[in-house]
Amino acid sequence: MKKLVVLSGAGMSAESGIRTFRDMGGLWKEYDVMEVASPTAWHNNPNLVHQFYNERRKQLFECEPNHGHHLIKKLEEHFNVHIVTQNVDDLHERAGSSKILHLHGELKKARSTVDSSLVYELDKWELGLEDKCEKGSPLRPHIVWFGESVPAISEAAEIVSQADILLIIGTSLNVYPAAGLIDYAPANTPIFIIDPNQPTVHSNRNITFITEVASVGMKKLFEILELK
Repeated sequence: MKKLVVLSGAGMSAESGIRTFRDMGGLWKEYDVMEVASPTAWHNNPNLVHQFYNERRKQLFECEPNHGHHLIKKLEEHFNVHIVTQNVDDLHERAGSSKILHLHGELKKARSTVDSSLVYELDKWELGLEDKCEKGSPLRPHIVWFGESVPAISEAAEIVSQADILLIIGTSLNVYPAAGLIDYAPANTPIFIIDPNQPTVHSNRNITFITEVASVGMKKLFEILELK
């Protein structure tokens, strides 16, 4: 069975009601990124950081996977599918996809501030400084903040290097190091990019652009690949 690798970004979840950062009206219009999503922010005002992620987490608990998520799950009937996502939501998981690597962390998890190996699943949307790990240290969002390294990037590059087909969906391909993953795909791998705003890709690769939102773009992909 051929391996199909999916690289998904914020546009993948937009139809589910997850607000994106960079679109008009996005979250960065309300918050200064360095005040809510950086190690410095956590040091200076952890309560504001918790407020920001609590708002996002509450929204996530109220959202559901969209048709695009479900069609990616359906791809597993035809391919060995592995998802590498920049998204911190769990909508791929809730749609039933089985192999998912989160590059930038997971919103429904928290981790210890003294031992990064201590990661906890959250069953509520609120997290505060009173919530502590088993070692007595406050919990922080299990998110890769600006200025932090992306621990999963090497694993992601290895996954992409094995792709027979690469699907890039809902991402501007402007955020590094994730945007550089396209370069790890084997030379002759067909690449499909689904996004209503066609990203600029400086490459001579075999790329098919589908300029649609995730759900519509996925329907067109099924037609192109002659899948049912």
